[in-house]
Amino acid sequence: MTAILSKYAEIVGWDVIDQLHQLVDPLKGIKVVHVNSTKQGGGVAEILNKLVPIKKELGIDVSWEVIEGNAEFFKCTKNFHNALQGNKVEIPHSLLKSYEEVNRQNAERLRARLEEAEFVFIHDPQPAPLLSYCPDRKGKWIWRCHIDASRPYRAIWKYLSNFITGYDASIFSLAAFAQALPHKEYLVPPSIDPLSEKNIDLDRQEIEAVVGGLGIDLDRQIMLQVSRFDTFKDPVGVIHAYRLTKKFVPSLQLILAGGEATDDPESQTVLDEVRTAAGGDRDIHILLLPADAHRTINALQRAADIVLQKSTREGFGLTVTEAMWKGKPVIGGDTGGIRIQVVNHQTGFLVNTPEGAALRTRYLLFHRDLLLEMGAKARNFVRENFLLTRHLREYLTLMVSLLHGRGDRIELD
Repeated sequence: MTAILSKYAEIVGWDVIDQLHQLVDPLKGIKVVHVNSTKQGGGVAEILNKLVPIKKELGIDVSWEVIEGNAEFFKCTKNFHNALQGNKVEIPHSLLKSYEEVNRQNAERLRARLEEAEFVFIHDPQPAPLLSYCPDRKGKWIWRCHIDASRPYRAIWKYLSNFITGYDASIFSLAAFAQALPHKEYLVPPSIDPLSEKNIDLDRQEIEAVVGGLGIDLDRQIMLQVSRFDTFKDPVGVIHAYRLTKKFVPSLQLILAGGEATDDPESQTVLDEVRTAAGGDRDIHILLLPADAHRTINALQRAADIVLQKSTREGFGLTVTEAMWKGKPVIGGDTGGIRIQVVNHQTGFLVNTPEGAALRTRYLLFHRDLLLEMGAKARNFVRENFLLTRHLREYLTLMVSLLHGRGDRIELD
């Protein structure tokens, strides 16, 4: 038993670890490749950063590849992201050709590894066409969609599905996100790693040093949202909710903490909008953090009184999971993957408007006993449903299923 798996056993129990070893037996030595579009920034990179090393420790020959793209490529794929989440986006033919050409070039670079692997996991739209350029592949290819694709703009989905239909399987985070495809489909929610720098326990001294060092007063109430600066995260709506709450809680501070993902060219525009909305309010702290500021985010989430994730569309929302793991009830947008984490009135509150977010924030700040009770429920809910060991178990089960050719559409739970 490796030291790292022993540490997981202390959190989830030895029976969970034993089950992983049983599942991996028929998979030991197989070659697995994961492909996405960035090593840092966003939930996909965070998951792979932890999932890949544990697969290696279990005896799987796994690698993680990142496709290389230019500005036109990432502009196109950001449009894909917006279109899959329901925006009507018209993408010029020139950008689509750039998208296909970048994938062709990456296929040339990665072809040998991709074609020899028993399993290839392609994450999100960015590398979806790679399969088209690997005609001699021998293994199973799985397209993993991390996006809320419940109501995609049909023209863009039709274009992307031309590349996706050839896969052996697809994975979606929720049943509502799944689209009709001519292959097996699996439902696997994302997860967090309880042993990562972002989620390990911190002592109070470190929390005070980190948060205080950012100019935030720990003797006053803190309202926090952690997310990349993206329109769908509604940071401007969070500022509105903060101002409504501050009328009743004058000492309230707001922290908007985020960073830039290398595959998101729109983040600067949204950041500028947020700064304009803040209007120089000294109690609004806008933090543009580096991609590796995991311990800082950990400290902020532990220091916060109220954590929001007021997304208007959300594939899952790992920042919700992270906050709940730290014993914080979350006030989240009533959308996507937030709905399966925030059990309304139990692990937090679901809201649709800044006014609703302000109402629930005020309620929790004035009912501290309930805040602590809901926070304890939130942590237990994450332990049971959204830790990395559950995620890994479902990936192993999926691979065994595909090896034996069982099932058409399976929900792994």
